[in-house]
Amino acid sequence: MSSDFEGYEQDFAVLTAEITNKIARVPRLPPDEKKQMVANVEKQLEEAKELLEQMDLEVREIPLQSRGMYSNRMRSYKQEMGKLETDFKRSRIAYSDEVRNELLGDAGNSSENQRAHLLDNTERLERSSRRLEAGYQIAVETEQIGQEMLENLSHDREKIQRARERLRETDANLGKSSRVLTGMLRR
Repeated sequence: MSSDFEGYEQDFAVLTAEITNKIARVPRLPPDEKKQMVANVEKQLEEAKELLEQMDLEVREIPLQSRGMYSNRMRSYKQEMGKLETDFKRSRIAYSDEVRNELLGDAGNSSENQRAHLLDNTERLERSSRRLEAGYQIAVETEQIGQEMLENLSHDREKIQRARERLRETDANLGKSSRVLTGMLRR
């Protein structure tokens, strides 16, 4: 099971390295190639998200004793994914600013306030996304804790039922012994 996770980890590492390389190259490319590169990076980001989902599913199937280590790895991978998405958004904003400036000429310089406003809104969205992700993580952890508690309660129930059965057997044996002793006393 952990070998599947490690395979996904290797795929994720290769994919994120490719994405990082492409994001860094986007600003230096000619406009035609930029469009193609942006589309390619979007596709690879989706692949990376799918890999993260697969890794998350694998972590849920790992025994509880070793799950903590894998959960920590998942958190760092998700943070890395968030950073890649942020870098890509910034790269796209720079790319869209170039396209706008080409279309509008130098008149686009008057919209610096709009650009700052867009960046502020983007940062707010990213903060909200991080809060939502943290809430999701708390929900997942709560679900795991609930599952563990249900398993513990199930084990405790089995123990109590076994103890009850032993008590019934002991009570039955005591009843038999009492009858035998009563019979012996009568004789």
